[in-house]
Amino acid sequence: MARIIPFKAFRPPRKMVHLVASRSFVSYSRSGLNHKLSTNPYSFINIINPEFGSKKRTKPNTVNRFKQVKKKFQEFIDQGIFKQDDSDSFYIYRQNYLGKSYTGIIAGASIDDYENGTIKKHEHTILKREVVFKNYLEMTDMNAEPVLMTYPDSNSVKIVIDKYLSQTPEYDFMSANSASHEFWKIDDSADISLITEAFNGFDALYIADGHHRCASSNLLGHELRRKNPNHTGTEKYNYLMSFLIPESQLNILEFNRVVEDLNNLTDDEYLEKLNDFFIVQKLNVSNFKPKSYNQIGMYLSGCWYALDAKIGTFDQNHPVERLDVSILSQNLLEPILGIKDLRTDKRVQFIGGRNEDNILTKLIDRGKMKVGFVLHPVTLDQLKNVADMHQYMPPKSTYIEPKIRSGLAIYKISD
Repeated sequence: MARIIPFKAFRPPRKMVHLVASRSFVSYSRSGLNHKLSTNPYSFINIINPEFGSKKRTKPNTVNRFKQVKKKFQEFIDQGIFKQDDSDSFYIYRQNYLGKSYTGIIAGASIDDYENGTIKKHEHTILKREVVFKNYLEMTDMNAEPVLMTYPDSNSVKIVIDKYLSQTPEYDFMSANSASHEFWKIDDSADISLITEAFNGFDALYIADGHHRCASSNLLGHELRRKNPNHTGTEKYNYLMSFLIPESQLNILEFNRVVEDLNNLTDDEYLEKLNDFFIVQKLNVSNFKPKSYNQIGMYLSGCWYALDAKIGTFDQNHPVERLDVSILSQNLLEPILGIKDLRTDKRVQFIGGRNEDNILTKLIDRGKMKVGFVLHPVTLDQLKNVADMHQYMPPKSTYIEPKIRSGLAIYKISD
């Protein structure tokens, strides 16, 4: 049984939402971030970077920095850039991007469901990062970037959503990447009950994106429970802000890899070692993507290769080891290129999602990296199987869309 709740979001006025809502802070380059901060004082990014332009700055990820974030958020409230809704509500968010449409519900999801396994995960989290973000949530008292979760397609939920999609949205705007964003508020008690009951019927929700945010909210919730002698279980800290979309709309893309050297091997020596694990085929093509699972695309010295994993070099029955990301790591990156930990090895970089600009080949052709690998995307069934078996994928296994804008709806933790 999955438990979700409505909440009173802090939201920007309709006339300002296109200025306020922003991409996730980590998605900006340094130059892009500086441009956004210097040209748009209303962007949510200004809250995350409260000392932009100031000569005296606090250290990142410290209590003092988080206090400045909270102060900046309060300034936005005082200026009317954010206003809190009067009643607990669910929120529908629809994004259209590059021909795909994503429609889901913004709601609070239970941290108890995270603890008991109703909310299922497929990635390891790092405790240090969990604690940093837990401290951020506690000090700022807000959550502005929901965890993306997916639920089984439900006609009951769809009927309620479709009712609102036929109405004029609260928000309707375009962002610089040509994505359209629409937003509706559900505050009718009957519709809230219908959605809540529908989710009560789901055996599981699957985290698609935001494992560290989920874990951090869980850490904070349990800490605040211990500190509150009057804890009832209804407090907002018992839930974390989530964006819930049906499984049929989740778009899983690959996370490709580029490596800066061949571990002191020549091209010929390296290609010879590949034969132990792969059937190697040189291709006469200008671009290549794997046609099937257990096939990896490789770009080396201006040429494309297809690497087909040899039977017997990986466990076909193991939910993680049979994934192409695992085959690449266990049969090539580690034994041949000496990359033992993808999280810490600085020789490897990741290129997630769409690669329309051919970033991978450009990095190699310009000599910045030596070899690149293109993977077949993980399927939803593979993701769910890993989570159901309580296993974990290697780092950067999936690049998942949609990417919801920050600052559309803010969840006040103590409210």
